[in-house]
Amino acid sequence: MVRKRGENGVIILAGLFFTAFVFIIFRFYAVAWKQEYVPAASMEHTFTMKIGKCQGTIYDRNMIPIVNAGSVLKAAAVPEFLDREQTAGYAVDKDGFYSEFDKGKPFVFECNSKALESDGLTIFEVPVRYSSNQSARHIIGYLSDGKGVDGIEYAYDSILRNSFPENCVSYTTDGSGHILIGDGKKVYRTNSYKTGVVLTIDRDIQEICEECGKNINTGTVVCADIKNGDILGMASFPVYDPGNIEKALYDKRCPLINRALYSYSVGSVFKLVTASAALEQGYGGFLYQCDGKTDIEGKIFNCHKLDGHGLQDIAEAMTNSCNTYFINLARCLDISEYRRLAYYIGFGRESILCSGIIGTSGSVPTEKELSIPAELANFSFGQGKLTATPLQITQLTCAIANNGEMPILQLIKGLTADGESIGSKKKALFSKVMSSETAKEIRDIMFLAVNENEKSNARSKRVSVGAKTSTAQTGKFDSEGEEQCHAWITGFFPSNEPKYAVTVLIENGGYGNDAAAPIFKDIAEKIIALENREDI
Repeated sequence: MVRKRGENGVIILAGLFFTAFVFIIFRFYAVAWKQEYVPAASMEHTFTMKIGKCQGTIYDRNMIPIVNAGSVLKAAAVPEFLDREQTAGYAVDKDGFYSEFDKGKPFVFECNSKALESDGLTIFEVPVRYSSNQSARHIIGYLSDGKGVDGIEYAYDSILRNSFPENCVSYTTDGSGHILIGDGKKVYRTNSYKTGVVLTIDRDIQEICEECGKNINTGTVVCADIKNGDILGMASFPVYDPGNIEKALYDKRCPLINRALYSYSVGSVFKLVTASAALEQGYGGFLYQCDGKTDIEGKIFNCHKLDGHGLQDIAEAMTNSCNTYFINLARCLDISEYRRLAYYIGFGRESILCSGIIGTSGSVPTEKELSIPAELANFSFGQGKLTATPLQITQLTCAIANNGEMPILQLIKGLTADGESIGSKKKALFSKVMSSETAKEIRDIMFLAVNENEKSNARSKRVSVGAKTSTAQTGKFDSEGEEQCHAWITGFFPSNEPKYAVTVLIENGGYGNDAAAPIFKDIAEKIIALENREDI
């Protein structure tokens, strides 16, 4: 049978349609069975909101948070399941809330304590890193781009900003991305922020140091436990705002510097070392007639009392802070042993508290330099090439107050994983630097230097103290030609059973008794009141 040409065309066209149909059916089933092309409506998708960046905590010695001390409430909101006006009543920033709510997408806002959880509202308590009046600023340091760049924030960055699980809420969504409330909502609340670093700092004592020293233009206060070397307070002035580092960089007072770690001319507080060396070498009975000046191989050294102090023993010379007495006492000493004692106490050596928080070594004249009479004379009363940090001076006082057993100052107590127990505890380290007899005699001398001196501004009716002041010459002069001097005091209390050593330094502060001693007295009284739970 012969078909017409038109019929052949129809058959061919029908065949093409059939082939195309079979191909489409085949692709349909292929797509249907491949998981990645299953319609979204039949798959489980999740949407997750993270609430607050989780960072570890820095604690004081009593496990009281120094950072993360406060908190705010934050709410994860899903607008389609909330009443706009009712929920706005929970918002701290209502204008911001309305702006986000009206976008129709899930968002996070800060809420007040009246907020109630619901299917569309999940509330979290989130720690606030720093408070508006943050204490221990120079110890804590600060952050930049979420990383620690100074202080403890830098030293323990990897621990404080580990890969912690964060507060979050997850929702199941349908194929169109709409959130499904009910069993599809999963909430995770973290306590990872409890992990952190435990300091030796006592928060209350730290705040006392900061409060008492708040009027210091530039300077520092250090307080330590004489029994174990724990630094209980370390305040540097001026303070700075971590939210405005640029301002601090342009401040001529250099507020970013932790002045407890920097070395300065020491002055008369070093007479404590000279006196200790004399006692150790058997010169405790040295007497000297001060007539206001002394000639050391052609170089004249004046006493601050131009008409002299007369005949003095070691205790009277310390009370009077007589330079000429100590100059001539030092000439009797074995220079090698004298210098070695200073080194054993910590002068000329760094004070390593942790990575990035290191007290400078300062400078101590060499034995060869001290063989020059004028250099030895300057060294005897803390001038010349000698420089030291407030940490080193505090460590000296700890040695004297702790019967010659000098504790090495430390800032880190350990680490914690739960905010309750302490692991990796740091052990107290000690060095016997002088005999207990020498230490006791120096304590008695420091007690007399305050309590037998009617002009001493360190004397207190509330607590008995032993201390030594200093007015350290710097060789720098102000616009009026007056030499700028650093004001120092270092001491211990209570004098009968010493617990605390405190050092105050005020850069260019003038006389130690005028500028530093009143602050020392105030700190001592407030710490004892704190111990006794008294108001002051």
